[in-house]
Amino acid sequence: MQVSLSISPSKLPSIFPFHHPISPPHQPHKSLTFQTQASPFDSLKTAGYLSTISRAIEEEEEYRKARATVTRKGVEVEGYFIEGLSVGGHETCVIVPELKSAFDIGRCPSRAIQQNFVFITHAHLDHIGGLPMYVASRGLYNLKPPTVFVPPCIKEDVEKLLDIHRTMGQVELNLDLVAIDIGETYEMRNDIVVRPFRTHHVIPSQGYVIYSIRKKLKKQYIHLKGKQIEKLKKSGVEITDTILSPEVAFTGDTTAEYMLDPCNADALRAKILITEATFLDEGYSIDHARQHGHTHLFEIIENSEWIRNKAVLLTHFSSRYHIEDIRQAVSKLQSKVSAKVVPLTEGFRSKYS
Repeated sequence: MQVSLSISPSKLPSIFPFHHPISPPHQPHKSLTFQTQASPFDSLKTAGYLSTISRAIEEEEEYRKARATVTRKGVEVEGYFIEGLSVGGHETCVIVPELKSAFDIGRCPSRAIQQNFVFITHAHLDHIGGLPMYVASRGLYNLKPPTVFVPPCIKEDVEKLLDIHRTMGQVELNLDLVAIDIGETYEMRNDIVVRPFRTHHVIPSQGYVIYSIRKKLKKQYIHLKGKQIEKLKKSGVEITDTILSPEVAFTGDTTAEYMLDPCNADALRAKILITEATFLDEGYSIDHARQHGHTHLFEIIENSEWIRNKAVLLTHFSSRYHIEDIRQAVSKLQSKVSAKVVPLTEGFRSKYS
């Protein structure tokens, strides 16, 4: 059969890996006619070639998605931007800039230095190791001394740790170190307070719930007019109730047992629950997770009926996992809860990279 091809040096198909255009000198356009024998294998070859190209395009798309996930520096959920690192056994520091807060300090990532409040959940180095550096950096940049919250049982040791660095470095390390126990309340701002809640790790630990505060007119005064309400207010009558709304809850390292404690209901109804999910698949058992003071994804799924949050941010995955493993785990939990499930994946690699 006859085939007629039109060759133009400026319009070579882009899929061919030519680094330089190939064009005959002084012949910018030429029409060729030649004979070819039709073969029964031609259609098979073409189909195979197109299939190879199709697979390559699909893999390239997967690679692009994976790279985009790896380089993303945070997530936006329920009006909060949340960023940081949380890799099991390596480093955990989760930052919520709107609250000027960092949950645990990890190795003190530079983004944490600008936060005024740090909430330490327990004394393992991957959660508290960067504390002296954080306090020193605040001083170096002439930022006001930070407020650092710790479980009461480790306050004395944290003070000793900081004293050692003061002596070795001959520097001032200024901070407000606050020992806050489960059930106690601390006012961070006039519209925000924090309360710790009980968690279960292999050493003493606690999580934290951040609450927003708003005033609501008491029911018995709802029928009154503005001037009447103003008169009562001036006379010293308390006309409003204080309403605490749980905004963000952070567990730190813990078993899933915290989900079954009625006293922790606020953590499970906060707008955002930031919880660990160290193990994601059958590679490690639930018993293994419990023995090491951690949570298995299967346990979160099992107890998903108690989750009343609008969003769940999963953290602290084992470093054995890739981005793709984490995505798959998220989809498993997402199918069980109405809350939006999002992973914090900075620090993890794609299997395509």
